[in-house]
Amino acid sequence: MIKQNISLKPYNTFGIEAVAKLFAAFSSTEELCELLFTYPEEELLILGGGSNILLTQDYDGLVLKNEIMGMEVLTEDENEVLIRVGAGENWHQFVLYCIDNNFAGVENLSLIPGSVGASPMQNIGAYGVEVKDVFDHLEALHIGDGMMHQFSKAECHFGYRESVFKNIHKGEYVISHVCFRLKKNVMVNTSYGAIETELVTQGITTPTIRDVSNAVIAIRQSKLPDPKLIGNAGSFFKNPVIPSTLFENIKINHADAPAYPAGDGFVKIPAGWLIEQAEWKGKTLGNYGVHKNQALVLVNYGGATGKQLWDLSTAIKKDVFSKFGIELEREVNVI
Repeated sequence: MIKQNISLKPYNTFGIEAVAKLFAAFSSTEELCELLFTYPEEELLILGGGSNILLTQDYDGLVLKNEIMGMEVLTEDENEVLIRVGAGENWHQFVLYCIDNNFAGVENLSLIPGSVGASPMQNIGAYGVEVKDVFDHLEALHIGDGMMHQFSKAECHFGYRESVFKNIHKGEYVISHVCFRLKKNVMVNTSYGAIETELVTQGITTPTIRDVSNAVIAIRQSKLPDPKLIGNAGSFFKNPVIPSTLFENIKINHADAPAYPAGDGFVKIPAGWLIEQAEWKGKTLGNYGVHKNQALVLVNYGGATGKQLWDLSTAIKKDVFSKFGIELEREVNVI
């Protein structure tokens, strides 16, 4: 059912107050098609968990919330399982479902906020794993003609926090289902240093996927604010990939600068470290600011506007570029 002039505050994890001219939820592709057919001229915004969005103004169009649910095992043998998941499912609940069934591959992605449908759009990743590592294919409805399409891993052109749905196909499709290929012969990935440290702290020497998940949850909870308590959208900026020559120049004045290999002649440098060096970590501007434990996270303590957070991110970008010559890129979707 279409509603008019609806507050979007409950539908974005930043807790930003903005009003949608038209709003509806859909739980099937048939409902989605009907809504698109009824309002073909309206500007369209699809919402999942609202965890990767910054609303800087009211939305003079149609906001549709994806509530397509369900988790179904399509094929299974002694080695692996193929699972089809509704795009409206909560990502972390899907991870817990996999752990309960001893399906391995997504445990390192525990507690990432948002919906399953958003996971391939930005190729979410954490602690040494990305969605592309477990992705098989997805199903999506083309907004223009209402036809369903299937996208393979190759057709999604996954990159670092990237896919075709963020660039060449942006705004053209609505993802309805995502299919993941997971392992049943469990081989945990603890290569990310913080996980190994946390497991040692917990006294675990032979970790299960549940142990890895619990370690990731503990790490994330120690560093990242809970959106239910403090408005935020997780990591606001991407970690920039820069030429190795530029990194060597940075190390002249910052010998402890961290970086990770990112292909021949390039390294990835943590955006949080850059922001901290620019002295923004923990800075508060009235009712918003930069989180005290993680400089990558911008926070709304209550009542901040999207424009204020946008201006804050712009000031951070300017300072980091001035200090290091590196252009930070926003990870969130700005409306």
